[in-house]
Amino acid sequence: MAESIVVHFRGGGSGTGPLSWGQRELWGGMVRQQTWMPMGIVLPLPADRTPGDVAAELRFILERFPSMRTRLRLRDGRPPLQVVAAAGTVEIEVVDAADDDDPWAVAEQVSRRLHDTPFDFERDWPVRTAVIRHRGALTHQVTVVCHLVNDGFGGLVLAGEVARWHRGDTLDEPSAMSPLEQAEWQRSDAGRRQSAAALRHWEKILRTIDPKRFPGPLDARTPRHWQARFTSRALHIAAQEVARRTGTDRTTVLLTAFAVALARATGVHPVVVRVVVSNRFRRALAESVSPVSQPALCVLDVADRPFAEAVQHTGQRALAAYKHAYFDPDDLDALIARVSAERGQDIDIACYFNDRRVPAPDAGAGNFQAALSETTFRWIARQDRSNERLFLTISADPDTVDLDICGDTEHIAPAALEACVRGMEAVVVAELS
Repeated sequence: MAESIVVHFRGGGSGTGPLSWGQRELWGGMVRQQTWMPMGIVLPLPADRTPGDVAAELRFILERFPSMRTRLRLRDGRPPLQVVAAAGTVEIEVVDAADDDDPWAVAEQVSRRLHDTPFDFERDWPVRTAVIRHRGALTHQVTVVCHLVNDGFGGLVLAGEVARWHRGDTLDEPSAMSPLEQAEWQRSDAGRRQSAAALRHWEKILRTIDPKRFPGPLDARTPRHWQARFTSRALHIAAQEVARRTGTDRTTVLLTAFAVALARATGVHPVVVRVVVSNRFRRALAESVSPVSQPALCVLDVADRPFAEAVQHTGQRALAAYKHAYFDPDDLDALIARVSAERGQDIDIACYFNDRRVPAPDAGAGNFQAALSETTFRWIARQDRSNERLFLTISADPDTVDLDICGDTEHIAPAALEACVRGMEAVVVAELS
């Protein structure tokens, strides 16, 4: 029988209520894609870390952050409710690596298993934890979290709190709103006004854009949904330099490059893209350990502009869009359906851009030309499970640009997916050549 460490917890903020807007945004994606959207990390442990230490850290997380004690109550024909427990018990799996095994490799295998194990939204706790024991010592910790209870920037907040707890710092009570508190505010008059104002911005765009985003329908491949990874240190270096020259930032440069490359690859422009926004510039959400990101809607007319001018255009359009990325997802769905019916054609806005990196200071100039030889592209997944029509993610690696692009081959061909990411590198590098 597998060994485990039992962790008992008890915390405040319990209750049952509707999902917050950020949670509902994710729930819609989970239903469409038939996934629990696991987010995982593998970390080496200090040499003196004991099972009791690992248990104490997990207990601290569960007791301090109500989102980490959240499960769902599913309801036929109606949205689920979030159920935040006041107390409970979780187990940390202990995995023994053989003496001649690489414990890091074992940890990666465990992470994949935890990702792939089916998730019961009503019964499973949203945090899965395992530790690797090698030659009698704990060497690595594996954590996999359901995206419904946190997002990438919330993960950074959590990591900072854990670091302060390890140092023995005095910690004030969390001031950011929990998902239950967010949902309560969102149902208030102020919350309804916020959503209505944001959706007025969306409606203006929905009434003027071309309803089609892609040249399809095409002859879909089997499996239908393809995913590729493109890694380019040259693009990382060049984007930093273009950002410096234009007085913008890397995200704006890469969003511009994506729009230019996508327009060239598909022949469809202006480019209409849903840009995932952290929403953490809102004071009550800045330090929240919960999912608060939502997409903004950007219309980028960049196809015939010089690239530096296109970057400035994107920056202006993106800033306006970011202010309108906090809204009721159900109301947006109703708005899209209503405007589509009035226009007599379904409006497709299933094109996404998500930069998961943390803003960081310029690391200094590098030789992007020399780095071009290091660029790699590979297909990493083909599946029939539903996905968005196009989703570009910039992974959190601070030393390169690591792009994951997922596409529905009924609407965008694999060759166009590859052309898009390669075109991003080409257009930014060309600006400096």
